[in-house]
Amino acid sequence: MESGETDSPNTEDTRTGYDKVAEQYTQQYSDELSHKPLDRELLDRFAERTAGKGRVCDLGCGPGHLARYLHDRGADAVGIDLSPGMVEQARLMNPGIEYMQGDMRSLDLPDGSLAGIAAFYSIIHIPRDHVADVLKELRRVLQPGGLLLLAFHKGQETVHRDEFFGEAVNLDFRFFEPDEMTGYLGDAGFHVDEVIVREPYPEVEYPSRRVYISASKPAG
Repeated sequence: MESGETDSPNTEDTRTGYDKVAEQYTQQYSDELSHKPLDRELLDRFAERTAGKGRVCDLGCGPGHLARYLHDRGADAVGIDLSPGMVEQARLMNPGIEYMQGDMRSLDLPDGSLAGIAAFYSIIHIPRDHVADVLKELRRVLQPGGLLLLAFHKGQETVHRDEFFGEAVNLDFRFFEPDEMTGYLGDAGFHVDEVIVREPYPEVEYPSRRVYISASKPAG
């Protein structure tokens, strides 16, 4: 693992990297929420706040466990991931929930079609100078008053990996400071409702501090 800023668009590298490790990643992370009480609490609140308002999206869904968690709490949840291999795993793991391939830079969704988006550790693959534009795209597909629950690693570095689960990859994981991300959200037209920072759960995840931001698209 190396650290260094390599902020160039690498969508194809991200897609193929996760395709290569989809099965191993699913085995490692599909049950991670059972070990993460704060994540469950925030998702519970997200499900409550979007209840009855329309469809919600697990964006960058990986094996689809966030969509399943939200679905089990009554949400009309769908999952979207850049990697077709991850989408295949999500469908196998979670029958009865819709999963589709898509790119958060340009979503194949109508304007105002979602009541909420939960994007856990998907923004970390977006170069810094593209983050505000991606957030504008998320704002586009949210209905007025729609919610965005964003999770990412806290820091300033970019961690590069050329090996992941034993496979050769070219993946960059970008860490963001809370103030930095709230600035991007403001630039994209969101209202920031809450910022939470927690210490890592070292037994189940990479040992970085985690940031959760709840934001909303203004109703007017």
